[in-house]
Amino acid sequence: MLSIGHAVQTSSANVSRRELMRVGGLSMFGGLTLPRLLQAAPTPAGPPKSVIMFNLLGGPAHMDMFDMKPDAPAEVRGEFQPIASSVPGLQVCEHLPKLATLMHQATLIRTFSHTFNSHDPLPFMTGYTDDRPLDQHKSSDPPDVGAICQYLGRGPQDLPGAVCLPCFPGSGQKGWRRRGPYGGFLGKRYDPLFTLCSPTFAREPAQQHYDPVMPLGEPAPPTPAEVPDMTEIRLDARRALLGQLDNAFSQVSRSAPIATMDHVKQQAYSILTSDKTRHAFDLRQEPDAIRERYGRHLMGSSMLMARRLVEAGVPFVSVHQEIFAHYGHAYDMHSNNFRMLKDFNLPLLDRVVPALIEDLEARGLLESTLVVVMGEMGRTPKINGSAGRDHWPQCGFSLLFGGGVKAGHVHGSTDKIGAWPTSHPVSPADFVATIYALLGIDPRRTVPDRSGRPIPIAHGGEPIFDLMASA
Repeated sequence: MLSIGHAVQTSSANVSRRELMRVGGLSMFGGLTLPRLLQAAPTPAGPPKSVIMFNLLGGPAHMDMFDMKPDAPAEVRGEFQPIASSVPGLQVCEHLPKLATLMHQATLIRTFSHTFNSHDPLPFMTGYTDDRPLDQHKSSDPPDVGAICQYLGRGPQDLPGAVCLPCFPGSGQKGWRRRGPYGGFLGKRYDPLFTLCSPTFAREPAQQHYDPVMPLGEPAPPTPAEVPDMTEIRLDARRALLGQLDNAFSQVSRSAPIATMDHVKQQAYSILTSDKTRHAFDLRQEPDAIRERYGRHLMGSSMLMARRLVEAGVPFVSVHQEIFAHYGHAYDMHSNNFRMLKDFNLPLLDRVVPALIEDLEARGLLESTLVVVMGEMGRTPKINGSAGRDHWPQCGFSLLFGGGVKAGHVHGSTDKIGAWPTSHPVSPADFVATIYALLGIDPRRTVPDRSGRPIPIAHGGEPIFDLMASA
């Protein structure tokens, strides 16, 4: 029998991964190594659901999109007019006509609120915020939802458990690693598969940062040669080293390198070379009409690829509207807010999201796929002197489709200028706890940090049952 603390287990099938992490470094187990223990851990059943998360990087202006204030002063209400949606009494921006017709299928959160003033998807991907708003990703950061899905063994073994499209957030800005989509303190083995992209642009921008040009191209999975430290010689050496360590493993501090080696090897020789993975990433399989519906550009291709990945069984896919030199500052519109929205961001959003929702629904996948559309923050109610809006994490929106959320539901309300929630504020922790609950994962579950401390995956957040169709 295996005794852990005061608990006695008679079978490895009843041993949790956290318990295995705790015992992995005990010398009494000798040849019973942590990798072998982890491989024996059970895979939670859970509902067969996936998440597609579309990150509107930069912070979309909620009062110009889904929480318009037509009666506010001119310096607040802006240039756009509201139009009726398919939900009685709910109005959205005039430049979102397709999404307006789909609001009866959505839950709209108007009160996503926090104080983390940074262009990182960290809050809504992990539920966590701290006092490091201008820092890059570190291995001590918490894992995101995709990492937890992988940790729990969600999805087919011959596919990645999480994919980040079209590249890691910050890739277009000299490789700045924005915090959010990582395995964090669980280790690199739980990072998503980051695709690669090299977009092209049809013209030079007329204005730096605030004259976006559509990025063209498609994301592609890395080849084994493009994965860091993945030359054949190094792989052979790692294979030998792994065997040596596996024979005499006694220090838990060595578990992270072993897990990372195993993960890299698995990605290179199994996931990246599997027919199922290659098929999921192959957009040539799609009819021209579908390609045109999404748009033959980087964002359209990424959203279509996200659909193919969840159709294949990948549990978590994030799509990030990345900032590139020619592309401008995405939704970080300190200047030229209304032209950027009208001429670029809103038409793009109103194309790729309806295309995804309609495509998922036609394939019978919408109810099993939670689609999340949001940015890391909102924008200031008052328009600045450059016709822009500045950072305002105190209030923003999230738009949810499918995956067990209520249809035609609006959660929360804001004051007359959209500055503060007046009812039902939603914290990052509560938001992520809700995603876990919809996925059938207990948000109170804990995972071990690097020192073995149990950390709640939702950081104390509680699910918002008012958003759930079955509640």
